[in-house]
Amino acid sequence: MKLLNRSALSVRPTQDFVDWINDLEPTMGDEDLAITDVERESTVYLIPEMESPESLEAFVRERYGDILETELRAWEEDESQWPDVLDWALFERFLRYEHSYLAIDLDDDTPLEVAEIDDDLLLEMGED
Repeated sequence: MKLLNRSALSVRPTQDFVDWINDLEPTMGDEDLAITDVERESTVYLIPEMESPESLEAFVRERYGDILETELRAWEEDESQWPDVLDWALFERFLRYEHSYLAIDLDDDTPLEVAEIDDDLLLEMGED
């Protein structure tokens, strides 16, 4: 096991986010996604180690735009389909987050790799 010099931020969708996803391609009845379907797609972001709830709040408020755009793009690449205003209120309406102080790598065999996030990488991850 390796202790990483990071904290973790788990981001989960709300019902409003799921409703937005379902509105992208309207279906009939049982084919709509449920919150339980989308929660399996939650994202974990590694963030700097946070010393206090106030520093966490400040960090999330500083980076909420990047997080929100990443979460929207995971479901819809066409930005014209996104909500008109991507502000803190929308972030709070669409996403819930949890903070973990420690990030531990349990994979003793595979070294950590760093890759820049781009649209192609997100698409590849969505195909798995």
